[in-house]
Amino acid sequence: MKIEEVIKSTVELDVAKKVILNFLYTQNVINDNFHEILKPYDISREQYNVLRILRGQKGCPANMNVIQERMLAKNSNTTRLIDKLLIKNYVTREVCPENRRKIEVKITQQGLDILIQLDPIVIAHEQQFANNLSGEELQQLNTLLEKYRTFK
Repeated sequence: MKIEEVIKSTVELDVAKKVILNFLYTQNVINDNFHEILKPYDISREQYNVLRILRGQKGCPANMNVIQERMLAKNSNTTRLIDKLLIKNYVTREVCPENRRKIEVKITQQGLDILIQLDPIVIAHEQQFANNLSGEELQQLNTLLEKYRTFK
């Protein structure tokens, strides 16, 4: 469906505006679908992202700065996200023995287990959107998106 149909526009849109509207609408479609996937597991996209970051640490703790740097949503409140994951026993949080001002966060087995459950569902979610494009088109889309968000 064309973006003009989605927003029920009766005027011709400038191509730059059309691209932005397409990005925003597509992002919402993907996010809404992903939210529905995560809903039964009672975690948000941001909490899921933190768990994936911590799993990538391969058993080593990460401090809050490392987590914040790797977050997709850079404006996320990392402390609040960690607090919620602590309540669910998906992470542990400890003061760093070498630097008491540093907080170290580590994924628990329960956190790993929830990711193991979600992995095939998330892969299917990604494939659902990718199925409309060929491998070459997916590569091209990635290249174009990376180029598009690079400011000169």
